Amino acid sequence: MATIISGRELSKTKKANMTLQVEKLENKYGRRPKLSVILVGDDPGSVSYVTGKEKACHEIGIINQTIRLPEKTSQEELLNVINDLNNDPLVDGILIQLPLPKQINQIFVINSINPTKDVDGFHPENVASLYLKQPGIVPCTPKGIIEVLDSVNIPIEGKRAVVIGRSNIVGLPVAKLLCDRNATITIAHSKTKNLKEVCLNADIIIAAVGKAKFITADMVSEGTVVIDVGVNRDPETGKLCGDVDFVNVEPKASYITKVPGGIGPMTISCLMENTIECFLKHMEVK
Repeated sequence: MATIISGRELSKTKKANMTLQVEKLENKYGRRPKLSVILVGDDPGSVSYVTGKEKACHEIGIINQTIRLPEKTSQEELLNVINDLNNDPLVDGILIQLPLPKQINQIFVINSINPTKDVDGFHPENVASLYLKQPGIVPCTPKGIIEVLDSVNIPIEGKRAVVIGRSNIVGLPVAKLLCDRNATITIAHSKTKNLKEVCLNADIIIAAVGKAKFITADMVSEGTVVIDVGVNRDPETGKLCGDVDFVNVEPKASYITKVPGGIGPMTISCLMENTIECFLKHMEVK
């Protein structure tokens, strides 16, 4: 039976430490870090994510500003809002809740954010910093995945890691972080041939494909570490589930994360951490 790694418990510890840190920062600098979140439209999933971020800010003591814009907001209107936040010295972090409505160019909008306030780590300058091993803001979910592995002292160096999914948000950056830790990386995707055989050779599997219960027990060797990043609806029960068939994979894995309660909470706590990091950089500039 696998050891279940609780991202929720790890996140609680991180939040407690950040709460103390924010208090000290306020005493030192006279203000607290501020995160501005922009939500365009009322997609239920996006609203839920934004609510979770608001709650985390409140728990830690980070000032939260949520700007809710109508679904029909134009790209120009959104860019004007971002420009105001870029120029506001009291705003340390800016987050655009994705996805955006179809009339808005997502890439153009992300590129308009001041890279020193880009708490998601999606701006090209931060992406370049990651790949050039230079200081920058690391995307939250990949950062949380590495912290989850480290929390239970799972060795990464020399291990064979299979990352299933090649998105710019999770798959590609987490592969880079694992590579920087000297793992041997395979990035698998919809065009990968013999995916089962590829996974069976893995010491670590990162499932970020976005398909419910896609990773089945016959794809996992005994003792594999399985990190489930997916957030899906089980087609049979309608409940939240991951990319991994947890019930059947868990007996074979050595370590595994659950959905919910695994990587999700760590993503939010890493977002808070990135906000504090941006705050400190702004204070140093002054």
